[in-house]
Amino acid sequence: MTALSQTALLVELEPVVEKNLDRHLSMAKEWFPHEYVPWSEGRTFDGPFGGEAWSASDSTIPEVARTALIVNLLTEDNLPSYHHQIATLFGPDGAWGTWVGRWTAEEGRHGTAIRDYLTVTRAVDPVALERARMVHMTAGYSNSHDDSMLRSLAYVSFQELATRISHRNTGRVTGDPACEALLARVAADENLHMVFYRNLLAAALDLDPNQTMRAIAEVLADFQMPGVGIEGFARKSVAIALAGIYDLRQHRDEVVVPVLRQWDVFNVSGLDAEGETARDQIAAHLDTLETHAARFEEKRDARAARLAAR
Repeated sequence: MTALSQTALLVELEPVVEKNLDRHLSMAKEWFPHEYVPWSEGRTFDGPFGGEAWSASDSTIPEVARTALIVNLLTEDNLPSYHHQIATLFGPDGAWGTWVGRWTAEEGRHGTAIRDYLTVTRAVDPVALERARMVHMTAGYSNSHDDSMLRSLAYVSFQELATRISHRNTGRVTGDPACEALLARVAADENLHMVFYRNLLAAALDLDPNQTMRAIAEVLADFQMPGVGIEGFARKSVAIALAGIYDLRQHRDEVVVPVLRQWDVFNVSGLDAEGETARDQIAAHLDTLETHAARFEEKRDARAARLAAR
């Protein structure tokens, strides 16, 4: 079977996009960032208006929750790069173009809401946050999937779900009901986005199973969260994993496995030799993730035991 070109895939998938766009719009809940921010807690910072400088004691939110909030927000801040990527791949016309605009608008309010919350509650140093935003957005975001529609669809199917889980767990770790409610609202958007992309990739599996299976295998092999370019991301990721906000076990069992199950990848028919090889690679990747997740859990448990013994 000859692989479909990207143009052919875009044309063939257009009715699926239109159907899932209608589904998304029927399920998406209108919400307003300002309603999730406790404005009465705010007070003036130092600067032109002569307020009080930020202090770490201004908030009782745990340090690891602050770290996760910053990573989540800086990730959201690179929306212009993400928009450019999908707008270039999907184009501005028809249902594809409508989705690009709608998705961008929904994602845009996430950064607005989280930043307003952090600033008003003084949960993080606003000067350090702004400097980090400038650095991160100046660098922008790109990945190895920028030129491939199928790989991009596979990537966001996993990434949107991972982001949903990270937001929800970050909210819980803060111990602040207001923050938890806000991040639960953000996570609900992310889940709908995941379903949209997951459904498109499922349709692509029907249209061109071999090319799509290869795309899934390639994405899983080098999957990284979009915040990978944040300064100190590796160190921050370890702290986030140790706190149970997002770790390898969650990545495997709550992101990769459920999405693969929805696609029923291990029962897809019509694969050629390359498609079968890609599917074998996916199975092997799951085994590797299991090994690494178990090893991390052992190390985390041993670390917890050492700390308790002190």
